Amino acid sequence: MNFILYSDVNDRSISQSLGRPEYSYYFVLKAYRPVLESLGRVHVVASAAEVDPLYRQLQEAGQDCLFLSFSPPHKTPTDLQCPTVCVIAWEYDSIPSECHDDDPRQDWSQSLARHGRVITLSSHTAAAIRRTMGEDFPVLVLPTPLWEGFAGVRQQYPAAASSAGATLQIKGCIIDSRALGLSADGLIAPIHSEQELEVRGLAEPVAEPATAPALTLRRRAFITKHYLREGYRGLTSPSEHGPLFLLKHHALLWYREAVSDLLPAALREKIAARRASSAASLPLATSVTEALEQAEHPQAVLPDTQEQVQIDVSGVVYVSVFNPEDGRKNWHHLITAFCWAMRDVEDATLVLKITQNDLSSYYVHLITLLSQLSPFACRVVVMHGYLEDEEFARLYGAASFYVNASRCEGLCLPLMEFMSCARPVIAPNHTAMGDYIDEHVGFIVKSSREPTIWPEDVRILYRTLRHRPDWGSLKAAYEDSYAMAKNQPQAYLAMAAAAEQRMHDYCSFAPVQQRLAQFLGLTPMRTAAPQAAEAGTAAC
Repeated sequence: MNFILYSDVNDRSISQSLGRPEYSYYFVLKAYRPVLESLGRVHVVASAAEVDPLYRQLQEAGQDCLFLSFSPPHKTPTDLQCPTVCVIAWEYDSIPSECHDDDPRQDWSQSLARHGRVITLSSHTAAAIRRTMGEDFPVLVLPTPLWEGFAGVRQQYPAAASSAGATLQIKGCIIDSRALGLSADGLIAPIHSEQELEVRGLAEPVAEPATAPALTLRRRAFITKHYLREGYRGLTSPSEHGPLFLLKHHALLWYREAVSDLLPAALREKIAARRASSAASLPLATSVTEALEQAEHPQAVLPDTQEQVQIDVSGVVYVSVFNPEDGRKNWHHLITAFCWAMRDVEDATLVLKITQNDLSSYYVHLITLLSQLSPFACRVVVMHGYLEDEEFARLYGAASFYVNASRCEGLCLPLMEFMSCARPVIAPNHTAMGDYIDEHVGFIVKSSREPTIWPEDVRILYRTLRHRPDWGSLKAAYEDSYAMAKNQPQAYLAMAAAAEQRMHDYCSFAPVQQRLAQFLGLTPMRTAAPQAAEAGTAAC
């Protein structure tokens, strides 16, 4: 048997394709390939136009052929001579079954009927297809065989409840909440004194801001402690901004938030005048914001994304991999629940690996969210860029837990990959995750169903369902997982072992090969999985 494989993303385009809807299919194809090679010969084509010429060539040589399209039905041809099977990841409870805009491809039932059978990545997707196509329609549930590919990572990075220290590297940029000087003041343009504006000659005088409400002693002490800690980190931790710059920045924010209202008006005017004379020595800018934003708001400068950078993380480390532009991922809850649950915990870190090329598409939104949550003692680290295999292996090794708070999933490769590395999880058990998530392998995030639209439906009509994760349950899962990691290391290791075993039973080579051979009516050419498998295939 000859297998012709196609995915819209390939080896040459993967590093430039972060965030595209087809991004995950590339990794599914790579994971399936060893299994298919054990059943026959594999040919990977760059476009669907190459399928039929190759099919005719193989047919003339007397060889059978099957085209596996790692694309959804509406992007898979239905008029090829070569027998075709779609490999589908789908996360909703029904498939698109209505034609609109005079485009019959939008009705998946027509495409699937012409193909005659389908391969899905989860039993949830299979059930959605059978609701439309009928219970007797040939559907194979075939998760991607990942488990063997992470043997090296499991050996090099054994599961540990708390990391003594790990170095993460990436070609791109790393955004560290502890190096940003976060403050709610960063959400608005700075308000400057009348003297300062006159000295710089940039704008008309503005009225004095309204007096802030009185602060309690407890709140002043909390703010003081926070900025002392941030000032110390600015002196001892590597950052794109100099230590003196960060120290002055934190001192200014502490003065504004904690003690400025205690000073006599005359003294406040003197301080403002001194700051105005210092600001006058800066090069003139076209506006007040441009002149002073860089001095007082280091988070306003978009980081360079072309450098090789690294960061050290330690303690209890939570990791999540997602595309911020993907509305299913619910990443705001990931961050807000973490920062509230770990607000006073210094050794808890949330590492977010972003699968999106365009930093500007989410940077301001991210900084705004973190600023609204500040001050907090925990740490949020965002990694933007493409990770090579070795760099991804370090990320697997650094993790104590993997976190998912999605509204729906077609499979969730990152979740399966971290579990294959013996990492417990925080995740819902809905949609595709219901095949492998329970209380033995992680902490369950409760959810309820809600109506939504099919992603390709331009009519914006509610035709299907997804799930709404419970924020309080996610916050509690953070708290419970942290308590386990700190106080019950043996229970943590038992959960880690259960996660690895679950992936062995669910997505190791042999059972996947057996199910696929039976579905296609083939005899395996070999039964052993390849020894050398790549790590670093996490995708959304």
